[in-house]
Amino acid sequence: MRAVRRMAYLSIATSLATIVLKFGAYFLTGSVSLWSDALESLVNLAAGLVALGALMVAEQPADDRHAYGHDKAEYFASGVEGALILVAAVSIIWSAVHRFVEPQPLMRLGPGLVVAFLAGAANFATARMMLRVARQHDSITIEADAKHLLTDVWTSVGIIGGLLVVMAMPQWAILDPLMAIAVGIHIIVTGVSLLRRSADGLMDVALPAVEVKRAETLIRTELPADSSFHALRTRKAGARRFLEFHLLVPGTMSVVDSHALCDRIEATLTAHLARAQVTIHVEPRETQEPHS
Repeated sequence: MRAVRRMAYLSIATSLATIVLKFGAYFLTGSVSLWSDALESLVNLAAGLVALGALMVAEQPADDRHAYGHDKAEYFASGVEGALILVAAVSIIWSAVHRFVEPQPLMRLGPGLVVAFLAGAANFATARMMLRVARQHDSITIEADAKHLLTDVWTSVGIIGGLLVVMAMPQWAILDPLMAIAVGIHIIVTGVSLLRRSADGLMDVALPAVEVKRAETLIRTELPADSSFHALRTRKAGARRFLEFHLLVPGTMSVVDSHALCDRIEATLTAHLARAQVTIHVEPRETQEPHS
């Protein structure tokens, strides 16, 4: 988890740097689209701070009040980030509409776009590094933060491209508020996606169908011919996977043998599914009917 926490610190540092650069670009040019880009960087900073706090909570070991650990704290972080994105989007669209009503000339676009490009490049490098660490450690918080930074990158690319057009053809100045509105709509989609994923995690959504299928296959590879299983239930909390099912064995099987079978199944599952916690209920095959 040390690498994951380092990514949270890196996200905060990058957000601070890009805030300075992007607001500098806005004050140089007066562009409302660059202002919208700068405002999103403020959201990035807030999200990075929330992510760091959530990771520190998630790292805490299980205790009497939280017997299954604190992994779900990551879902709160991604949910807060999604909500912050939506707030930023509304502010951006409102500012763009105001610029339609009261147009203002753009100034010093050349230097401003260079500054904006540097900010986008910093975000891109940071996001790529964070996504790699998020995949390695299966962290939804770092993944959400990285995807938000990437969204910021593509926003910057679109804005820079549009303002280059305005710089070449000033009569197209209307592109500035139009791009700001497009930015707002785009990040609304990102925010809704993060909120939906956080809600799924907090409501114990099942593991992806691919992982469930893989778990079923792994269980079957360890079962002897006279045994079976049913009622497989799965869920995920942060990076931790929980699997629970009923194992049907012959009534004549000894406790020692059934325990050894459970150990083999659990070892196979944990070897192929990262951070998996397996609970197996052993039942006599002769007296149990399959149920869901």
